[in-house]
Amino acid sequence: MKPALELTSVPAWATAPTRPPADTSGRYWTVVAFGDAGAEVARAWTAEIAATGRESGLRVHAVDDGGDEQARAALRADLAEARVGWRLMMAGPASACLRLRADAVDAGVADDEMTVASTDVGQRAVHCAHCRAVTSGAIQLEDVVPCAGCGRKLFVYYHVSRRQGLHLGFMVDAEGQEAS
Repeated sequence: MKPALELTSVPAWATAPTRPPADTSGRYWTVVAFGDAGAEVARAWTAEIAATGRESGLRVHAVDDGGDEQARAALRADLAEARVGWRLMMAGPASACLRLRADAVDAGVADDEMTVASTDVGQRAVHCAHCRAVTSGAIQLEDVVPCAGCGRKLFVYYHVSRRQGLHLGFMVDAEGQEAS
């Protein structure tokens, strides 16, 4: 039996592509767009913010799909100058957005200051609870995947670490192994 997703730590946007409207309640915005699909969402958000007449407080950072370090650097730089009313909006693959969200949470950004549009939910990064290696690929929740580090068969559980931006994987037959 699958748990109700809203009762897990997995954000709904990490399981199905989403495109929420821009958070126009702010006064200053950092928009991080991963890849072409993220850039398309960022353009729509920019137009929504421009319609408020407050686009002077808008910064848009376009990074490659694998541009985690560029995204982190943009987040850190903009946070250093953030003022009351600052918002973070990110668009791109859910796996990249989860990692950037983890960096933002670590820096003290609250959930209500972040908006996420996921453009692809087919890729996941799974943290092995046993050896701490990360296995990435086309992985679904409840899949069983071999750990890239220790080779254990990991069950991909309904848990995302807010601190790491990774899904949890643990040995699928751990109980049977302990009894042996």
